[in-house]
Amino acid sequence: MNEKPVVLVTRKLPDAVEERLRRSFDPRLNADDRVYTQGELLELAQGADAIVPTHTERLDAELIRRLPDSIRAICSFSVGFDHIDLQAAKARGIIVTNTPDVLSDATAEIALLLMLGAARRAHEGEQLIRTATWLEWSPTYRLGIQVTGKRLGIIGMGRVGQVLARRARGFDMEIHYYNRQRLSPELEAGARYHEDLDELLAVSQFLSIHCPATADTHHLLNAERIARLPDGAVVVNTARGAVVDDDALIAALSSGKLFAAGLDVYNGEPNIDPRYRELENTFLLPHIGSATRETRDAMGFRALDNLDAIMAGREPADRLV
Repeated sequence: MNEKPVVLVTRKLPDAVEERLRRSFDPRLNADDRVYTQGELLELAQGADAIVPTHTERLDAELIRRLPDSIRAICSFSVGFDHIDLQAAKARGIIVTNTPDVLSDATAEIALLLMLGAARRAHEGEQLIRTATWLEWSPTYRLGIQVTGKRLGIIGMGRVGQVLARRARGFDMEIHYYNRQRLSPELEAGARYHEDLDELLAVSQFLSIHCPATADTHHLLNAERIARLPDGAVVVNTARGAVVDDDALIAALSSGKLFAAGLDVYNGEPNIDPRYRELENTFLLPHIGSATRETRDAMGFRALDNLDAIMAGREPADRLV
């Protein structure tokens, strides 16, 4: 009887996903759900056939170079892959996959929540209730910005961006987008394409970021580009923190150039720039874009579908390299 492939799983995964892992593989699970150091990852990877990491582990070129020869695949429990050096993996002949599609609805929901929460100053109102400091009602008290009927600019009209556009139409928002390529008329569904990012920014009363973190998108939203937004705009980010220049965004929030920002992702998370916490006009969430029971199960099953294919000698559906 053939032994099951050994799989290093770097974080605690949903119960249903770990049950499937036990049926098909010999998993090395992380019952304590702590973030391993690179040294621990290398030690635990010894003799393993594959790794199922999440975005909290940085598999850089040096770590991948030092992985044991037994590692055939890295099947990430994530749609983003900026935590994995793809070229280093390719050079080692290690197949890398991610989990697209299954996060789209959940992440778009969070983007919409951030838009509403930031525009309507929801966290400020909630704190008034929790601290018993709500004194009275006033016609001019804690005024926010109405979302309905506004222009929404979307950077990155992929799966999540398209879902957000559909949801935002329920608020009668006018959809504009910037993308590497223009979508077909069926996928555009009336959204207005901007070939130039600066043109998109100029009309975006709300701006939602949905592009991957790459060398080309690092600090894409910087001081120069923020200046092109309409005064009083709202910025939302559910993509990756590296897409935003923190200094520039914080300066624009502090000066009043921007009305508010809704953020679910950050540079250096969970150790985010403390200045965000000091600003009243930030609506902040702890990277929970995909945090629904349904989505996290689906992510795990998608990662294991890819792993099953690789171990069986088939081409995985979500191969990156």
